[in-house]
Amino acid sequence: MTAAAGQAGAQSFTALLRRMTWEAPGVLSLDFEAEDGRELPPFEPGSHIDLTLPDGQVRQYSLCGDPAERRSYRIAVRDVKGGRASRFVHRGELRPGVTVTLGLPRNNFRFDPASRYLFVAGGIGITPLLPMMRAASAAGTPWTLLFCTKREAQAPFLAEARTLGGEVTVHASEEGTRLDVAERLREAPAGTLLYCCGPDALMSAVEAATGHWQPDTVRFEWFTPRARPEGEVSDSFEVECAQSGMTISVPPDRSILEMLNEHGIEVPCSCEQGICGTCEVTVLEGEVDHRDSILSSAERAANQTMMCCVSRAKGARLVLDL
Repeated sequence: MTAAAGQAGAQSFTALLRRMTWEAPGVLSLDFEAEDGRELPPFEPGSHIDLTLPDGQVRQYSLCGDPAERRSYRIAVRDVKGGRASRFVHRGELRPGVTVTLGLPRNNFRFDPASRYLFVAGGIGITPLLPMMRAASAAGTPWTLLFCTKREAQAPFLAEARTLGGEVTVHASEEGTRLDVAERLREAPAGTLLYCCGPDALMSAVEAATGHWQPDTVRFEWFTPRARPEGEVSDSFEVECAQSGMTISVPPDRSILEMLNEHGIEVPCSCEQGICGTCEVTVLEGEVDHRDSILSSAERAANQTMMCCVSRAKGARLVLDL
């Protein structure tokens, strides 16, 4: 999956593109290795990495390979009309043998133990779920995949998913088998943990259909920022940086991240839209108006961290561990 552009994260390394494989029409998988052949940093199911484009822009992609394979990272890139990453990957700029800059793996889509799993994927949204299915099977935990696509032949990694040991059902909208989200998710067996990734319409439908489920039993990985309430108002407030002793005013039309950087307090960032987690900071005092697409309802209620690129203060002041 991919997110929007920003600045490269603080920790990165160069890697060699070893191979490119067509996984479906318009979807290429890319396999990267260390230039010297050594093992790559480990990652967990649900992790993603930054890919820096030639113009310095950054995109985030889910790692969809096997975490046990320590000498290779695999991501997948969908061909999107007008997309910078699509042009870079699908239009001839990136080919095997080229070196690129990758960020270290980060995980905002944690794979937790459960008695059973239900995975809901839409198209390229299958990518973060593949390592989870593999891990579930390795642990002997039953799982089901509901794979939504326009046509079965266009579903990337479908053949691989069918080899991983779970129950796979394809719902192809143009072939008369569209998923009835509300009906399918009306009830869930006790102990089910649901993971969903795909287009916004699918994600929103799953979110609505599982509103009555137990808290924290449904997890999402969003491609784009979640829609904000119509007419939402942003007020000014102050941010105190506990480590530096500096207090910064944040006006209604500026983000905390922007104002911190403007005053010489650099916070790593990437997407700047609240979907990558790079700019997460610790909250010491004050109530946060969480506007990200990452934190769970429990994490928001805990009020311990925030994504300073989009989230704001509910009151007049926040104290951050910066």
